[in-house]
Amino acid sequence: MLIGGEWVEARSGKTFEVVDPTTARVIATVPEADRADVDAAVGAARAALDGPWSRLLPHERQALILRLADLVEEHGEEIAALETLNQGKLLAVAETVEVEMAADYLRYMAGWATKLEGSTLQLSPRMTEGVGYHAFTRPEPVGVVACIVPWNFPHLMAVWKVAPALATGCTAVLKPAEQTPLTALKFAALVEEAGFPPGVVNVVTGHGEPTGAALVKHKGIDKIAFTGSTAVGKRIGVEAMKNMTRVSLELGGKSPVLVLDDIDPEFIGPAMLGGLFFNSGQQCVAGSRLYAPARRFDEIVEKVAYYADFLKVGSPFDPNVQLGPVVSQVQRDRILEYIESGRADGAEVVLGGGVIEGDGYFVEPTILANTSHDMRVVREEIFGPVLVAMPYRDLDDLVEKANDTEYGLAASIWSQNLSRVLELIPRIRAGTVWVNTHGVLDANMPFGGFKQSGIGREHGRAAIDHYTETKSVCIAY
Repeated sequence: MLIGGEWVEARSGKTFEVVDPTTARVIATVPEADRADVDAAVGAARAALDGPWSRLLPHERQALILRLADLVEEHGEEIAALETLNQGKLLAVAETVEVEMAADYLRYMAGWATKLEGSTLQLSPRMTEGVGYHAFTRPEPVGVVACIVPWNFPHLMAVWKVAPALATGCTAVLKPAEQTPLTALKFAALVEEAGFPPGVVNVVTGHGEPTGAALVKHKGIDKIAFTGSTAVGKRIGVEAMKNMTRVSLELGGKSPVLVLDDIDPEFIGPAMLGGLFFNSGQQCVAGSRLYAPARRFDEIVEKVAYYADFLKVGSPFDPNVQLGPVVSQVQRDRILEYIESGRADGAEVVLGGGVIEGDGYFVEPTILANTSHDMRVVREEIFGPVLVAMPYRDLDDLVEKANDTEYGLAASIWSQNLSRVLELIPRIRAGTVWVNTHGVLDANMPFGGFKQSGIGREHGRAAIDHYTETKSVCIAY
């Protein structure tokens, strides 16, 4: 692990194994950090915050982050291969998302280092006559940030947390998911190569217990930036409030796909597959609930299933494959349990519903019809290649069903009727609404959810605000 500029083992000597989900074979052994390691990492981050890092000029921070972006691209082939080997995503996806998007995001956030600004304020206090006041605000780094990232997009999510922290002058302790620690360690090596002062970025590896819990509860942490499940996010939120630690949470989703009756099934069939089956459905914004007009429901579901049946499942290193494994045996078994619960509740399996026999953790692309909102497969986040499809009567019925969820991360509307699209957008309770596409993200477009899909936003100015504190200054003259 990287702590205070030094590569160290866990102080306890404990390690854990990392598995390739394509072959189910152990590919690495990494340290299992505990409270002592977390204390060291937080201490190193605090020392850097109070020391050399705080004395760098904004343009110097910017230059370091830009150098880091260059290194991510230079080492892109290795990062992509590591991610595919460790997480199971398609190599082409790893190259695009984990490398190219990460480098772009670093460059975007680097620009913010020189653009942070406050405001001048005009005051009108009823004070002593003849006394004037000059007031202004200044943004200051929130402090030491705990960056806790999930296993579905490990490298990109690490960059999403660390980059705004660095741009605003914070320091970071990064904890990757225990399933996918390898690219976080590679990222730490690139931070070191880029020339960041020791302790500015630290990486500790381990499980939620003891590593993650020690980090969340640590009184030396000023902000927690977490992406993961709603259940874990709630627990983190409770712990954070005990120390009044600032927190941003990007949590689960069960995103609806709203298909209006003017859409050609030949268009929606292939178009929505990426929104659901991208990364084997292991994405928080997956379009996993399909709503189609009742009179065209069978036609649309049949067309979606027709195109989904062409998806080839196999090794993510094979350029002809469209669907790789899910991340672990635990995740595969969880997905299969959901499919079986759907069957038991009366859902019709239109496509798939099983596993691909052999080594690795492969689940068939699955479509369930005859579903309803009282079923677990409709209400809960499955995080796998499973689509549930339901008909609707009219737009009011569609809105009611789309919003009938504890989540509110994202949604998509599919129609060429602009009037109806604009009518629907404000009625959908979701942080992002896409139209005639699904899953497009950009560094300049705020990303986060309503309801139990989280607190706060990633990306853009909204993200920067989460990594700064506002200080008001009032001068009498």
